Order: sequence, then structure tokens, then C-alpha cells
Amino acid sequence: MGKQFSRALLLGCACLLTIGTSGCTLVKGFADVAYTGAVFWRTTPLIPVTAYWQQLVEDTYWEEERYNKVPILDPVEGEHAPLFCLDPPSPDEVIRALPDKTGGGVWFLAETTRNNVRMVVEPIVDRIGECRFYPMVGPARQHHCHYKCTVYYDKTIRSGWPIPFSNTDQTKEVVYIDHDHLIRCAGPQSE
Repeated sequence: MGKQFSRALLLGCACLLTIGTSGCTLVKGFADVAYTGAVFWRTTPLIPVTAYWQQLVEDTYWEEERYNKVPILDPVEGEHAPLFCLDPPSPDEVIRALPDKTGGGVWFLAETTRNNVRMVVEPIVDRIGECRFYPMVGPARQHHCHYKCTVYYDKTIRSGWPIPFSNTDQTKEVVYIDHDHLIRCAGPQSE
């Protein structure tokens, strides 16, 4: 055991000495470029990120930009102006609202997919509240738009190892989505 360890240690030292004096600047050159770039841009050195984590970050920003903000609309002119829900949930929003039972699988070992997706979107609430004061908004009314989204799909579970199998079930899930927004009661036009 001691003889093998001493041989491995001697081989490691010889490799380190020869890499440093061989003229190869692969490791030192990369570290130097990363440090110089970090100093120039005043940030951390390059940090490799996997595609999985990058996709999670992009999805988070996409949902924040598209679906997690409450719009504030200008007042509607006229005493009997029509006020009704105009924007039902998009298929992208419905799929993102479903519980993610397909994520986290290992390729070829345990995969879950949704096939033949069909959606039924039904409005269940469309009403306007009274005018009241909201902080950072001012006097406004809340327009309640609630939808019931029923999603039908074929859930397929596949495994390739240790025993290959595939199972397909017809699945139905219900998701409730709120599209509430504020309508200002009075005041100048907003930008």
C-alpha cells in the first residue's frame, strides 16, 4: 500500500512540474482570461451552468413577466360601458399552472410525458368590486375574472432499465386560474 502511494505521489509531482514548464498554457491561460474578464466587467469569474438550471431561471423570469403581475387599467368611459373578461388563459399559462409531475425524471430510467393534450376553459366568475383605495395605485376597482381549466391528456410513464415497461393512462386535471386586475376609478391617463 505504501509503495503504490509513493509511486502515485511521485507521478503526480512529475506531471505538475512538466505541465508548468512545458509551455502549455491551457489551465493557466483559462484562469488568466477568466480573472481578467471578471476584473473588466466587475463580476465573478465564469461559472458554468447546466442547461437544466438555465431553463429553470428562464422559466421563472418568463412567468414573472407574463403571469405574475397585476395590470392597472385606465377608467372605462361611459355609465353603461361594457366591462367583461377579455383575456382567457393561454394554453402556455394552463400547462405552467399544472402540477409538474413530468419533471425530475432520469432519461431512459424514469420518464413521464403528457401526450394528446386537450383543454376546456370555462369562465366561472366575472364581477367588478366597489371603488376603494389601494396603496401605490390610488382609487380603483378590482375586476375579478376566474377560470376553470380542465386538462385531459394521456400520461405515459416509461422505464428502460432494469425491466423495460411503458404505461399509458388517460388523465384529467382541473386548474383554477385568476386573471384579476385593477381599473382606476378616476384621474389622469396612465402611461
